[in-house]
Amino acid sequence: MSKRILITGASRGIGKEIARAFAKEGYELYLICKNNLAAMQEVADELHHTYGTRSYCYAADLSDSIMLSYFLETLPDMDVIINNAGISHVGLLTDMTLAEWNHIFQTNLTSVFVICQKLLPAMIRRGQGKIINISSVWGNVGASMEVAYSATKGGLNSFTKALAKEVAPSGIQVNAIACGLIDTDMNACFSEEDLETVIADIPADRIGKPEEVADLCLQLVQAPEYLTGQIITLDGGWI
Repeated sequence: MSKRILITGASRGIGKEIARAFAKEGYELYLICKNNLAAMQEVADELHHTYGTRSYCYAADLSDSIMLSYFLETLPDMDVIINNAGISHVGLLTDMTLAEWNHIFQTNLTSVFVICQKLLPAMIRRGQGKIINISSVWGNVGASMEVAYSATKGGLNSFTKALAKEVAPSGIQVNAIACGLIDTDMNACFSEEDLETVIADIPADRIGKPEEVADLCLQLVQAPEYLTGQIITLDGGWI
């Protein structure tokens, strides 16, 4: 029987490449996005044609905790969970509304709590499971003009470490990848000049690729069970 993986934010960018990496390994894919269901279905169809992968695509607003909770109850047991979905907010904290603050926390952090709370019991019963949270270097050091985003990713890092300790006796690994500048749509708010300025500070002298994040996810799933509770930075030596 194929192993099952849940990937949030799977219609594009990092999530799409994670789906591709695990399809190659024969996983049964459960893919979630908020708005781009048609695009995600195209990804699923391509992976099925190429690798014979069985995929299930869902549209779900991760910021709606109640509806997300109900939705998760319809899913089968998962072997791997990749919490990849996330949104950013660039701007002064003094200009941010409480609604905007709550929305980014609900999407980036509370959704991870809901997903893990609902799907962990089955992993615990089986005595195995892998959870990988896609975080950011700003969760490690914070970023000006991205206070809320940095706070959610810092919270996600602490969530990862704490949950790893809680479920390690049950044979479950929980790790996070703190991404640096990765070539995704999240960078669309920055000008080409802004990106060039950042790249000049990155020792690797380039933007990271979504495929590199996906490859690291696969390596973490295949890693020894003793590797857990880690925040692994993938940033070309930047931070």
